[in-house]
Amino acid sequence: VQLVESGGGLVQPGGSLRLSCVASGFRLDFVAINWFRQAPGKEREGVACIYSSGDVIYYLDSVKGRFTVSKDSPTLSLQMNSLKPEDTAVYYCATDLSRICSKSTLKTYWGQGTQVTVSA
Repeated sequence: VQLVESGGGLVQPGGSLRLSCVASGFRLDFVAINWFRQAPGKEREGVACIYSSGDVIYYLDSVKGRFTVSKDSPTLSLQMNSLKPEDTAVYYCATDLSRICSKSTLKTYWGQGTQVTVSA
């Protein structure tokens, strides 16, 4: 099992980025998979989770309406619009190969993370 994120970078406030997470070793269609983020000096937090069905749960009120999770196997995507400085963090995709979404950080498989920096 491998997860590889990409797409991070430096963007100005109000800008957009699209993160990707390519999954291998399992079928993305059959599991739930999460996006997490970790800002400097803060704990890792769940951003959103997409079920095998394609239904999505957004865990953070601050990203609702701005972030969109989608998947097109083997790629999981996170479209981030209207970015704010407080969105600055390392973003990770992760799964425990369960069909159930959970914002717990106790996931078995993690990507290496991709840095998103929102700054003028």
